[in-house]
Amino acid sequence: MTDDLWTWTAGDLARGIAAGRIGAVEATRSALARLDAANPAINAVVDPLHEEALAAAEAAEKALRRGDAVGPLHGVPVTVKINVDYGGRPTTNGVVAFRDLTAPADGSVVRALKAAGAVIVGRTNTPCFSMRWFTDNDLHGATLNPYDPALTPGGSSGGAAAATAAGIGAVGHGNDLGGSIRYPAYCCGLVGLRPTSGLTGAFNPSQAAERPIVSQMASVQGPLTRSVEDAALALRALCLPDARDVWQVAAPRLRGSDARRPCRVAVLESGEGCATHPSVTHAIRRAARILAEAGYEIVDVPPPSLLELGDYWRLMLGAELYATLWPVVETHGDAAIRIQTERAHGVLRDLMPTDPGGFLALLGRRSTLLREWQAFFEKAPLLLTATSWARPHPAGADVDPQTDYEAFFRSQVPAAAPPIIGLPGLSVPMGIEEGLPTGVQLLSARFGEPLLLAAGAALERAQGPFAPVDPAGAPRA
Repeated sequence: MTDDLWTWTAGDLARGIAAGRIGAVEATRSALARLDAANPAINAVVDPLHEEALAAAEAAEKALRRGDAVGPLHGVPVTVKINVDYGGRPTTNGVVAFRDLTAPADGSVVRALKAAGAVIVGRTNTPCFSMRWFTDNDLHGATLNPYDPALTPGGSSGGAAAATAAGIGAVGHGNDLGGSIRYPAYCCGLVGLRPTSGLTGAFNPSQAAERPIVSQMASVQGPLTRSVEDAALALRALCLPDARDVWQVAAPRLRGSDARRPCRVAVLESGEGCATHPSVTHAIRRAARILAEAGYEIVDVPPPSLLELGDYWRLMLGAELYATLWPVVETHGDAAIRIQTERAHGVLRDLMPTDPGGFLALLGRRSTLLREWQAFFEKAPLLLTATSWARPHPAGADVDPQTDYEAFFRSQVPAAAPPIIGLPGLSVPMGIEEGLPTGVQLLSARFGEPLLLAAGAALERAQGPFAPVDPAGAPRA
């Protein structure tokens, strides 16, 4: 039994450990064995934590023997991204110059997962400065997609996605400023939940300065999992209040708490101003049929423009990056992040505000856009659409001089756009087509996570469980 515990979901592991049918140490040894077997083929975990994980698993078993109250992930092996603080270890963020940037204490994410009883078996790769939809850097190397090493595993949480898809941990932690949870989930056939801005804690003690304002408003912490139930369990864990994060909200009543009753769902099945891959449209249409059969009402309510929202996202983020991160990228960034940033700047150079008043006016427009989307969600509480209008891109496509950068960006708009107004989103796999994962995205109003998870569960029930994949080059399970 212990040999295959790495294939279990977090929910099944937590229930088995709580009931005494399996042990946390058994589950952790299984996850670590899987890490040792599969990780060399994908380079997803760049900071393995064998000794720390086994010590945490032993402590979890002692807590159960004492009869202590336990959290939702008690004894469950998980991974965390290497851009959040794990006390005593470097928070590299994929940057060579940060290889020795040791965290003085656990950040919000690690503190929350430990409090929930999770066992952290390793820390996962990210692109340099976590600013690409691809995952490679000069410090840790490239993470490969376990389905096809020629394709991106997504970014910036590509290490988390590849690890979770391969069975290295039942939950992978990621963060999402412009699709960095949902896009890797799409590329690797996983569930990826971007929570509402402010719902999960995000403080890192190693931060030398406060995060810039756009990042504070849009970036969140969330899970990548192989089941919708696991995403809900991980969200519960990550919502642990942390007074150090001054923008974390105090456990609001989530919208749609009565989410067992199906709601109205609008559908957007093709992109604006860009080609839509047939497999993407097919997945959206199939998901709509599944939801209709589950009792959801599919309605013809056009949403506001995702492309307009995406253009706003890149203007806001671009203005912030060139005022704050660009000088650091020039000094410490690797070639890929410099090329990608310069290409983006070439598109935005004449559009970005160049004075404080222009930026403040741009910032004020956020309320108008959010108001439009809130009005839409009053008519249709869920939007079913794509995570990307394209199949997973070839690795390095964003820095390939042959890539049409504007077409590339437009393909990513469904993932990039929602964060700038704080919306939650759920990427749900829809099976394998021609050897690659397909998937859809569900969007809802702020604090609409119960609605997203209920609809995601309906899609999952129609397809069966999402099993781990054996990466090319790894030993067969």
